[in-house]
Amino acid sequence: MANAKKPNRKAALLGVGLDSDGHKRITTGPNFALVGGTQETHEQMTEKAIKINEKLKARGQQLETVSREEFDDIAHEVGLKKLPR
Repeated sequence: MANAKKPNRKAALLGVGLDSDGHKRITTGPNFALVGGTQETHEQMTEKAIKINEKLKARGQQLETVSREEFDDIAHEVGLKKLPR
């Protein structure tokens, strides 16, 4: 039986701050990119992205391996709210 090659999955968080105070802010990390927002908004996005990565590490997972349900749980734990569809 031939070994099936698994595709290389990549995942990243993208945060976009829609409020502005005239400054351009960009922050990147190993699996996230954050752009825009006021200083306060940008700091909140950065804090949440870092906390998500800490939670993933504590679970021994990476963003590309976590299920949607697990990600939703982690996002809720760090204070993110899911928008209704």
